[in-house]
Formats: sequence, structure tokens, C-alpha cells
Amino acid sequence: MVTFFDTWKKKICTTNMALIAVLTLLASFIGSWLKQYPGLKLLGALIIALLIGMALQLPLHFYKKDNTARRAGVKSSAGLIANKLLRLGIILLGFKLNLHDLFTKGIKCLPIAAVLVAVMVCVTYNIAKLLKVNPQLAMLTAGGTSICGAAAVMGLSGSMPVLPEEEDEKEQNEVMAVATVAIMGTIYALAEIFILPHLGMTKQQLGLTAGASLHEIAHAVAAGGAFGSIDVATIMKLARVLMLVPASIFIAIWWNARHSKVENSEKRSISFPWFMLGFIAASVIGTYVPFVTAYANVLVDAGYVFLGMAMAALGINVNFRVIFKQGRAAFLASFLASILLVVLACVAAVLFF
Repeated sequence: MVTFFDTWKKKICTTNMALIAVLTLLASFIGSWLKQYPGLKLLGALIIALLIGMALQLPLHFYKKDNTARRAGVKSSAGLIANKLLRLGIILLGFKLNLHDLFTKGIKCLPIAAVLVAVMVCVTYNIAKLLKVNPQLAMLTAGGTSICGAAAVMGLSGSMPVLPEEEDEKEQNEVMAVATVAIMGTIYALAEIFILPHLGMTKQQLGLTAGASLHEIAHAVAAGGAFGSIDVATIMKLARVLMLVPASIFIAIWWNARHSKVENSEKRSISFPWFMLGFIAASVIGTYVPFVTAYANVLVDAGYVFLGMAMAALGINVNFRVIFKQGRAAFLASFLASILLVVLACVAAVLFF
């Protein structure tokens, strides 16, 4: 136990960690502030924080220039923040998931969400593989496209353990997948807002289509608001968010069986996304414990702050050359899969609502 605390003290109590923590916290707050403006609302706070993190590479370059210790310290600190705060943020997002609404108002949404997520994860992954995308990036892109954007990318990433020497590649894959689903979600949100109202669907059907097909919660809420059915869009989207839990478990099993190079059985056990159980626990507590329910919004806001810090930390470590070289095929896979997702969502909306 003493060794454990000494190890973490050495990782956390450093000048580089303090610097990166302050910078990522500022990036998260700035992202939350900027998202209120119409032009940036569809991007959302997390993507803005990621972009700010990327921009921070320039001043940090001068800070760590010709200093090996600083370079390693910045990279390690940013990696630790991205890894740990991401999981904490996802757990706190569980307080946003009102299980009572899902199991009453959204009872018809749950099976639709389950089928759509299962079909689209498989379809998107296989399209990406046909386009020569590496398996990890293909699955992260599939999860982000099919489930709930950036949170799904980062949540599924925790289900796919890699060797220490592959951590850099994994971080690049995370950033590429997050950037892909953010851009794709914005494109499709705008397209749905302008096109779907001309298809003769009811407001409820339009809201369900938005919630079932768009990538981020912010995209679904924006489109649902434009259709005058924000409640339906939100409930449908949250049903897809709930699918992140079983998806993470199945993908953890699949990854360990097919792609994981981590041979040690103890390390393999860690690959199970235990933080998803925290997400479910937070949902249960936030829904059924009155005292906590009153503070659910505060806890969710804190979760977004931590997620913003994690995204900014990812941006600090991103390799732009790798992104531009390898990200195009993943982008195309998400674009093609998203067309099918919208079609399936429209069919489900018309058939069941």
C-alpha cells in the first residue's frame, strides 16, 4: 500500500502535472463557455476542448524544447489525465441517464436502440476494415458513429488493452475517431434539420430519427429542438447511450479474443470496462435516490469538466501527421455508415411511432 501511494505521488505531484492540469482545466471551461454560441453549439464542449488541446501544442513546444525530462513529463501527465479523468467523467455522465424515463416513456426506444447499435457497429467496423483501417481505429469509429460520439469512443477504448509501446498509437486512434464522429455528427445534424421535415414525417417521428441517428447528445438535442420534439430525441439518444455498457463488455471480450497482444492473465482482467459499472450505478442512484437526484445536474456538469480535460489532454499528445495520413479512410467509413444509420432510423420511426 505504501509503495502504491509513493508511485502515484511521484506521478501526480510534479510541476508538469500541475501545468497540464491547469491548462486542460482551462480548456474544458473555455469549451463549455464557447459551446453556447450558435456557430459552435453543434460541435459541443468536448470537441472544442480537444481543439484547444491541439492548439496548446505550440506553446508547450517551446516549454519542452531541448529538454528531454520536460518532454517526457508533459506526455506522461497528459496521458494520465486523458486516461483517468475520462473514466471518471463517463461515470458521472451516468447521472444524466434517467432510467425511470427510459423504462416508461422510452420503453419502445430501448429495443430500437439495441438493434440499431448492434447492426451499425458491425456494419461500420466492416466498412472500415474494407477501407484498410486498422482494427482498433475501425472499432472506435464504429462505436462513436453508432452509439454516442466521443464518449463512446473513449468508453470503448477502455475495453481494448494494448501493450505499453502501443499506447501512442492508441491515443492517435482515439483522437482520429473522436474528430471523425464530431465532424460527421455536425454534418448530419445540419442535413437532417434541412431535409427531414420535407419527408412528411410527424414531429415525434422526426425527433426519434434525430435521437436514433445523430452522433453526439448535442447533435440530437439541436435537431430535436428544430423539429419541436426535443424530449423524444433526447430519450431516444439516451437509450443509445445506455447501449454503451453492453457494447463495451462485448467488445472487451471480442478484443481479448481476436486482437489483444496482452498475454498476462492479470492484465487481461483489467481490460474489462469496470468503470461502466460505475456508469450504471450512477444512473441508478441519480434516478432513484432523491437526495442525489437534486444534485444530478451538478454531477453531470462536473463529469463534462473532467471529460473536457481528458479531451484537451488527448489534443496535447496528438500527432498531426498520423491523423492526416490515416484518418481519411475512417472518415469515409463513418460517412457511408451514417447514411445507412439515418435510413434505418427513419424506417424505425415510421414503423413504430
